Formats: sequence, C-alpha cells, structure tokens
Amino acid sequence: MLYPLRFIPLMKEVVWGGSRLAESGKKVARGVNAHRIGESWELSGMEGSESVVAEGELADNTLSELTEVYMGELVGDGVYEKYGTEFPVLLKFLDARDRLSVQVHPSDEFALEMHGARGKTELWYVVDAEPDGAIYLDLARTLSEEEYDAAVENGTLESFIRRRLVHKGEAFLIPAGTIHSIGGGVLLAEVQEPSDITYRIYDWDRLDEKGHPRELHTALAAEVVCLTPKEGLNVTREPKRGGAVEIAACEHFVVNLIEVAGAITLDYAPLDSYVAYMCVEGEVEIKTLGESCSLRKLQTLLLPAEVGDVVIAGHGKLLEVFTKV
Repeated sequence: MLYPLRFIPLMKEVVWGGSRLAESGKKVARGVNAHRIGESWELSGMEGSESVVAEGELADNTLSELTEVYMGELVGDGVYEKYGTEFPVLLKFLDARDRLSVQVHPSDEFALEMHGARGKTELWYVVDAEPDGAIYLDLARTLSEEEYDAAVENGTLESFIRRRLVHKGEAFLIPAGTIHSIGGGVLLAEVQEPSDITYRIYDWDRLDEKGHPRELHTALAAEVVCLTPKEGLNVTREPKRGGAVEIAACEHFVVNLIEVAGAITLDYAPLDSYVAYMCVEGEVEIKTLGESCSLRKLQTLLLPAEVGDVVIAGHGKLLEVFTKV
C-alpha cells in the first residue's frame, strides 16, 4: 500500500553553492564539500539522479521503480497515460552563495531534436534572500541578433539584462528561452520540467576549482534565446491564510502556495495527480492515508494520487505541486 513518501535529497556540489542546505540538516555524502552545495534535488526521476525512498516499506526503491509498479495510483491515471514512468517534474532547493552563470534553457521541441530530452520551463520561489540578494531575469529591451551577438562577444550582455532585488515570498515563472541567472545570497525552491539542459552564455569570467573557465554554449544559446522581453514573469501572490493560492499553471505543472495557521483539510480525490509539498517556511504535521508525518522548512513530501482527504496542522507555508492533464 502506498503512503506519504519522503525521498533522500541528492546534494549537488557546484562552484556557486553555499552551506545553507547542509546546515538545514540534509546529509552530505562523504567527499562532498558541504560549503559548496548549490542544489538539493528533492524529487527526481531523472536517469543517474533518481530519488530514492527514505523510509517505510518502500525504502530504497527509486521513484521510477515506484511509478512502474503503481502507475496511476502514484502519479494519476491521466499523468501516467501522458508521461509513462517518467516523473513529470523535478523539484529542487537552490542555495546561491555566488552568482550562477547567465544562461538559457531550450524548449521541448529543440531539446528533443538536439538531445532527445525535455526542455526546461521552471518556477522560482524565494525562500530567503539577503538584503542585496538579486536575480537577473529577461532582457531590459528588445535586442537585434546583431546586438545580442556583439554583447556576447565583447562581454557586455549583463548590461542588457534586468537585475532586481528579491525578497522572501516572491515567485517567478521562467519559460524556456528566457535569459536568467541567480545572484548570490538567494535561497530558492525550484519547480521545473525534468531536464538538466542548460546553455551557459556568460560566467562572469569565473574559473572552476582547477583554474579553468567553465564551458560555455553560446552557439546553442543563440538558437533558443528570446530577444524580446516577456510579460508576466513575476507571479508573486499574497498567501491566503488557511487556504491555497495559485502561483502558476502551465502545461508542465501547477504550483499553489498554501499558508497553514492552525489546521486545514484538503480534498484531492477529484485531482487525478500526485501532489508534492515543498515546505518553504515553518513546520506542519500532515495526516492522510492513516499516516502522520511532520514537514519542516526545506523538506519535501510526495502524496500518491490515490490520496483523498489531507489534514495539515501547524504554522508554515507550502508549495503545492501537481500536474494537470
């Protein structure tokens, strides 16, 4: 029988990573620098980085193995029909001690043609930010192809990108093709398509730990980058105490913000989808399927699609993620 599932976070060491994810209590593998953890992959069905169940009768099973066995009971009948054993989202927490590269992700169509994989549309939710924490998101004005190529060539692209200070609770939807970067001092929850394809355009003249510049992908980026600014990327919503507010909905995922202050009951019986909770503030107790489990800041829980009523008690905020087909 299925039950609310916790998975072992996959901690990724990167040059721009920090220490906050390790300090939250997440385990770091031997040989990994706990002060350079940039990403905690919370829920992943991607080959080579699959999430493994942490506890209970299904412990040590991968997410793909569970989907293969339980199919629609786990992910929803419609979701399984569309995605098969591929889990439809990848959930992460990101800790940027330093700036990420200026980058862009391809569309599904381009990624399929070039890599045989999915593209990447993503959502950022700011969990915490230092006073000078910022993101770089989209172009400040439309560029011609010639202007863009020249800016990439002479290292002035930064001057054409919107930089904005961010604050706890803000959210941004980033369609494939949108130029972006995360500045130092920002802790994010990220909901994205299951893809790890990133085209680096500029890396701030940074060297890796061996003293070499990191690889850039400027030719591929030029084929997918959108040179016209987009509207509606800031999807920040005021939370609703004791209820859910939709932050973003696209063909790949739906993300709602739930604020818990006391106890609330949610009915997922009509949904026909898995539900994932990412705790972005506080601590709550979740009761469903005869089980009770706690969830605190920077932790994630997966509820099977067969779940009905869920009672959430405590004080905190959750991102509620599911797929609607």
